[in-house]
Amino acid sequence: MFISTKNIVTITEANQQFNKVTKTASKYGDAIIFKHNKPTYVVFDIAKMGKEFVEEYEKLRMRIISSKTMDEYAKAYEALAK
Repeated sequence: MFISTKNIVTITEANQQFNKVTKTASKYGDAIIFKHNKPTYVVFDIAKMGKEFVEEYEKLRMRIISSKTMDEYAKAYEALAK
């Protein structure tokens, strides 16, 4: 992931001035919130990112949920497959 220094906001700034986060996301398309000098959260301006971005985000989200579910219930799925 490419992160520009222009769209970085610290967690302290985000907590105290969330308006700054939204303005940054509006200007650059996203705002990266850093916690302990590491990128931790991303805030997107959905209107700027477009419909395709939202669709891809939802697909990725569903893949993560599916993977977690498969891992959590792996033994049950194996038993059912017999």
